[in-house]
Amino acid sequence: MAKSRELKRQDIRLPPGQTLVKNFPVLSYGPTPRFNPAKWDFRVSGLVENPIRLNWEEFLRLPISSQTSDFHCVTSWSRFDNLWEGVKVSDLVKLVKPKPEALYVFIHCDGGYTTNLPIHEFVDDDVMLAYRHDGKDLDPDHGWPLRLVVPKLYGWKSAKWVRVIEFCAKERRGFWEVRGYHNHGDPWAEERYSFQEDSGE
Repeated sequence: MAKSRELKRQDIRLPPGQTLVKNFPVLSYGPTPRFNPAKWDFRVSGLVENPIRLNWEEFLRLPISSQTSDFHCVTSWSRFDNLWEGVKVSDLVKLVKPKPEALYVFIHCDGGYTTNLPIHEFVDDDVMLAYRHDGKDLDPDHGWPLRLVVPKLYGWKSAKWVRVIEFCAKERRGFWEVRGYHNHGDPWAEERYSFQEDSGE
């Protein structure tokens, strides 16, 4: 099964059940938070050797990277060739140094939104904390000033308005994951809903 999925990834760019769009629809839980650079901070906490707390200017001094990747929303649309700019998670983990017992991350965002990831997927080379999209600063409705980008998973894992990344030994589910969404969210396997976890669909 895993091998056949990998072949699909190589041969077909649009996951099953998805429709390609040119625009970038806005889907959010709750109102768009306001960004105040004088009060904003970003923290990495939990099971790391070097916890950090950075203000906006300090965050912008971190190594800058760019990447182009596709975006797949669980509501059945996909957008190809998004240009993201920001900080690669692989560079961030070099700074904070997760402890061996850190197996998961829990993402805290402005507005109360949360999501969860296993650490091996969080540190993938294509995962980043982005503040620019397609050559412009992120639109506030798309997560300004900071959005997690996890291209291999459905878009609800690419959390908007990120404030805290917590490294954990045990997994706990985030906002949508406790409300019926799949705990993993692989678009190629159409892992949309939590009932699929029990059925093996």
